[in-house]
Amino acid sequence: MHQNSDTDLWLDWNQYHHQIERLALIVHQSGWQFDQILCLARGGMRVGDVLSRIFDVPLGILATSSYREAAGTQQGRLDIAQFITITRGTLSGKVLLVDDMVDTGVTFDRVYRHLLEQFSEITEMRSAVLWFKGHSTVTPDYYVEKLPTNPWIHQPFEDYDSIRPYQLEAWVRKGRRD
Repeated sequence: MHQNSDTDLWLDWNQYHHQIERLALIVHQSGWQFDQILCLARGGMRVGDVLSRIFDVPLGILATSSYREAAGTQQGRLDIAQFITITRGTLSGKVLLVDDMVDTGVTFDRVYRHLLEQFSEITEMRSAVLWFKGHSTVTPDYYVEKLPTNPWIHQPFEDYDSIRPYQLEAWVRKGRRD
């Protein structure tokens, strides 16, 4: 197993899901009532899905991408999808914007401003993340952990970033998956 340090934070699936549950409790205990959740894909999809189920509110998905350089470890140009996928209507009312983390804050800030400009029916928007890095230029409204040393967060689904379909059989046979 990997050792956590100032430069690396490793999580397994149980730890990851526990972080999402902690975030749900933090949001709930704040007393803020919201109408919809909008998650940023891809990192915020699992978080948004679980929160949407717990709070029983519609989930919207907005695809963004900035981590493409150096096998996904360096920020590049930010792309924001033109459309949002949501099951009921459009973004309106009180919206909880969800992602897995705020790193530098650049993506979060640009998306936040973009949403307020594009969706005039949003009356209030707050943000929720699992991790908030110390070098971020923005502070989310809700977060589970602030990470002052800005470690690379090794999330359990990262294994899928380097596996391809032709490798999957051997990977499963070796017991990497139960």
